[in-house]
Amino acid sequence: MANKTEINDELRPEYDETLLKNGVRGKYAEQYAAGTNLVLLESDVAAAFPTEEAVNEVLRYVLKVVKDGKHLNINHDQ
Repeated sequence: MANKTEINDELRPEYDETLLKNGVRGKYAEQYAAGTNLVLLESDVAAAFPTEEAVNEVLRYVLKVVKDGKHLNINHDQ
């Protein structure tokens, strides 16, 4: 087996082994299984919003405007 690659099973020095010992397997499995609601923004849109809070604030405002517009009998299908 001349092509066999030797595996170095040593932990790299930049990793603190004491932080790795108490991990919990599957800690976020239930949340992951429930799904996510990530949305990929186009670069021009993403550039307009510096944080996720800014995106949420604007979207809540748009929802409010649309909701309030329904009371004015505005046609939202256009």
